[in-house]
Amino acid sequence: MPENTGNVAPLAWSRFVEETLRRRKAEGLTQKEHSALAGVSYPTMAAFERGETTLTLAKAFDILRVVGLVDEPGEEDAQLRFVRDGVERWRQLVAPLPQESPARFPHGWYRIDYWLEGDLRMPELSAFERILEKAVVRKTGWPPFWFPAREALRPREVDGLIECWMAPEGEDVARGFNDPAHCDFWRAAPSGRMLLIRGYQEDGAETFPAGSILDTTLPLWRMAEVLLHAERLASLLRADGDSAVSVHFRALYSGLGGRVLRSWANPLIDLLVEGHAARSDEAVLEATLSADGIEGRLAEILLPMLTSLYDRFGVAGLSPNRIEAEVQRLLAGRPGRERHRPA
Repeated sequence: MPENTGNVAPLAWSRFVEETLRRRKAEGLTQKEHSALAGVSYPTMAAFERGETTLTLAKAFDILRVVGLVDEPGEEDAQLRFVRDGVERWRQLVAPLPQESPARFPHGWYRIDYWLEGDLRMPELSAFERILEKAVVRKTGWPPFWFPAREALRPREVDGLIECWMAPEGEDVARGFNDPAHCDFWRAAPSGRMLLIRGYQEDGAETFPAGSILDTTLPLWRMAEVLLHAERLASLLRADGDSAVSVHFRALYSGLGGRVLRSWANPLIDLLVEGHAARSDEAVLEATLSADGIEGRLAEILLPMLTSLYDRFGVAGLSPNRIEAEVQRLLAGRPGRERHRPA
């Protein structure tokens, strides 16, 4: 062991673990909620709290950031705080609801967020709201970051952000749908930060138990729609038409445990891949890319993320050609048997 001749004290890892655990409990977070906010798997979170030192430094930092134990200013850190605050806000909104309310996503949910980096203009909030309406991408029946026409459901300004929560039928407002896939919560910041939390469409079906399947194509559709939204929002916020803008994209799928991969939303498509029960409860999928020409590169962008997701179900060798074919169907507005259209 070399002599410590500098001014930096050795890392007391057990103390960091103890303090993290103390702060998590003080904030009322469960272990699973902490892992979701950090973007790590539940087993990784459990290993951290056992004091194991086999975690990568990046994952440990993700866990520590949630409870304010990393002094690391920067855009990525700001996005993590934006997501953390958004998830906390969603938890506050659903807290009064019954435990089995569809808006609580009792069988699982997915979260997609992104932030834009580059020479962007910062519009006033009222102007930003109009920009967000223009940025909506309608490729399937329930687009991400949708602006409901009904006044009671329209997005609102909350703490300098644009926020939308589609409360379930029978709560504060009357709605036509009452299932997890139609109880969206989303937030948007004028700096180009977006967050969407949504339940699984599969969990509202009547043909199989909730929490039992993950559809083959729905993750492709939803991630593609958000990527297209990012491309459009970047074009609307770009300060200079020639300036470069990057998209930092992340999707977290939670509640995968007990699900099997099945082709349900459109069983006749070419992307007919089915797998075994999920080998992990969560999947974090990430990509950083140029905002220019996303539509033309969708299949290329989606392939590694879908490969990672399907790997949880024992599926290997995903065909790029089949991904490309499904992307083209989506872009043409013929993605399959989409069940609901917004009113």
